[in-house]
Amino acid sequence: MGHIRVTDLGKAYKQYPTRWSRLAEWLIPFSPMRHRQHWVLQDVNFEIAPGEAVGIVGVNGAGKSTLLKMITGTTQPTCGRIQLEGRVAALLELGMGFHPDFTGRQNAVMAGQLLGMQVEEIEALMPDIERFAEIGEAIDHPVRTYSSGMQMRLAFSVATARRPDILIVDEALSVGDAYFQHKSFDRIRSFRKAGTTLLIVSHDRSAIQSICDSAILLEGGRMAMHDKPEAVMDYYNALLAEREGQTVRQETLAGGQVQTVSGTGEAGILSVRLLDERERSIEAAEVGQPVVLEVQVEIRQDIERLVLGFMIKDRLGQAMYGINTHRQNQALEDLHAGERITYRFAFIMGLGKGNYSVALSLSRLDSHLDRNFEWRDYGLVFHIINNRQEDFVGYSWLGAKTSITRHAENLVERAP
Repeated sequence: MGHIRVTDLGKAYKQYPTRWSRLAEWLIPFSPMRHRQHWVLQDVNFEIAPGEAVGIVGVNGAGKSTLLKMITGTTQPTCGRIQLEGRVAALLELGMGFHPDFTGRQNAVMAGQLLGMQVEEIEALMPDIERFAEIGEAIDHPVRTYSSGMQMRLAFSVATARRPDILIVDEALSVGDAYFQHKSFDRIRSFRKAGTTLLIVSHDRSAIQSICDSAILLEGGRMAMHDKPEAVMDYYNALLAEREGQTVRQETLAGGQVQTVSGTGEAGILSVRLLDERERSIEAAEVGQPVVLEVQVEIRQDIERLVLGFMIKDRLGQAMYGINTHRQNQALEDLHAGERITYRFAFIMGLGKGNYSVALSLSRLDSHLDRNFEWRDYGLVFHIINNRQEDFVGYSWLGAKTSITRHAENLVERAP
């Protein structure tokens, strides 16, 4: 079984003021150091148990790829220890190790050998590699003729031709068509069920939250957070917003959820309610029931433009439905301090049974990344029950109306 333990890990590179400083440090014995240490990772500590899936998130330059390269052994750490147990398969930089003048088949053999497989084993697996990659006759063409998506298909097919104990995936899966991305994540999920330990870097919130047990946020080369995927992704998204004059805080709610609230505070959310047909506040709604989401907002400083948006998420943090007043062409302009605004969103509850939460955003434009006045997760938690509609499966009730026409078969009378 795959097991990963990282202890006090750090990586630094030497930076010289000039090229001559580097040469002088090499050639002049006992000369003082002419470089300074630039740390890209420091004090990283975590442990991943066998069969666990962990996502790594962070902005570009946070140290995500460097961390994976050290874990796979392609880059050596400056300090700290990495302990691995089990067979490792890694998909890091797209097509890394592929020779452009060799065919896809030849590169598959070489890549398989780098993963520790024998030539005979690779040849036995080649039909499965070809079948999964679905690049057709291109398997026997030089890799230089491949698109980036074709390279990713072949690289992923080779790396996962046999189930590893540890699978490490960088953002290479973001390349390519949606069909193969779905196919790849299906294979990753099947490996997880079979006990593979997974370490994945991705900016795809739904991928992190649907696959991973926990997530690690890297910020400035250090671990800023290690928690449940939804809490980490909420905090990460808050940090991505405009930071000037902005605060980010997290609070643990009574139900155990970690609520992230961020923003400049120029406008704020006072209350959030879910109302039934009689304008009563409810915590549970029926499938197909008409409801109103009511949000009260306070303006604390003069604002030239205000957009309110909401997102309904399931218990895993997956987005079910979201809309904002910018997309509805109902943004408000020229607001003044002291004003209060009541928003009412009326809709038919078309969700399936389960627990849901509502995230809310006050911003200037379509995204909270532009003038984030307030972003609030778990602004409301509610439940959906089903006592009125048919017993369907899934998260969306479509209210399908069925018509059936039965046609009489034309019978041919047989002669006795």
